[in-house]
Amino acid sequence: MTTTLPEGPATSGDDVALAQRLKRGYEDIRAEIAKLIVGQDDVVELVLLSLFTGGNSLIVGVPGLAKTLLINTIAQVLDLKFSRIQFTPDLMPSDITGTEIIQEDAKTGQRKMQFVPGPIFANIVLADEINRTPPKTQAALLEAMQEHRVTVQGQTYPLSEPFFVFATQNPIELEGTYPLPEAQIDRFMFEIIIDYLNEDQEVDVVRQTTAIQKHRFNRAVSGADIVAFQELVRRVPAAEPVARYAVNLARASRPGPNAPDFVKEWISYGASIRAGQHLILGGKARALMQGRFHVSFDDVKALARPVMRHRIIRNFHAESERVTTDALVDKLIAHVPTPKSGM
Repeated sequence: MTTTLPEGPATSGDDVALAQRLKRGYEDIRAEIAKLIVGQDDVVELVLLSLFTGGNSLIVGVPGLAKTLLINTIAQVLDLKFSRIQFTPDLMPSDITGTEIIQEDAKTGQRKMQFVPGPIFANIVLADEINRTPPKTQAALLEAMQEHRVTVQGQTYPLSEPFFVFATQNPIELEGTYPLPEAQIDRFMFEIIIDYLNEDQEVDVVRQTTAIQKHRFNRAVSGADIVAFQELVRRVPAAEPVARYAVNLARASRPGPNAPDFVKEWISYGASIRAGQHLILGGKARALMQGRFHVSFDDVKALARPVMRHRIIRNFHAESERVTTDALVDKLIAHVPTPKSGM
């Protein structure tokens, strides 16, 4: 059942209609994904939030939890070009962005340089096991993620919209890996944790994957729709108290004279300004997905973990005492007062 969004001073009739399409599209996409992906509802919601905001996300989980299958399925449901890059220690930046090669004109015999696009030229790019390649190659994604373009030999090439990067990491194998630079981690909107299914769901997976599978997806949402949804999300109003609350959550995570005691004790570096931006941007998309045209404090709280967990750097004491970043985010939510408002 689709919720009718109230039309007011901040919403035009066209925006109301588009918001209703977004909510229907969200429900349709989830239904199509469920044909192939069992469970993982929270993970699917965060991935779709990334799509509706134009953000990039980092997906962390042990092997065999359908990380690649999930992203590939979404690309199929949306009929978008999908590209998977397996990151390895010998991967070069040109293997991602593309390179210029010498081509000979068959008619004139003249030779000239021609650009051959790399796998980054897709709508949805899966950077599989991104921490298995050196920082120089990891950095090849930075311009694409931030600017939606790549530069090769001084020439800039735009990427087709919509464009998303989903990167995966395996948390249990650290040998032979290269930690992502903080500057690159900060460009990921969410860190999405994917965990094991419950027993019944795991039985469903085993039964489905050991039988003949023929899935046909109904494509109710297109790439053009996704771009329109991204523009709509940015037109959703966020009240000043909600924006201030998001900023205060991020600011409270930074060590300093006025920081909470647990921050001084366990955190080396807190969340960046991007944390506040992504809390509000994600909150806008979440509101639309739930049939609202305003961001609430609950939206900010619901997204605090995936937005902040990879932006908080714990110190030695926190690691030795096994204090997780999720636990620290929960403490921040408990510490920062929620303004009294009708939101």
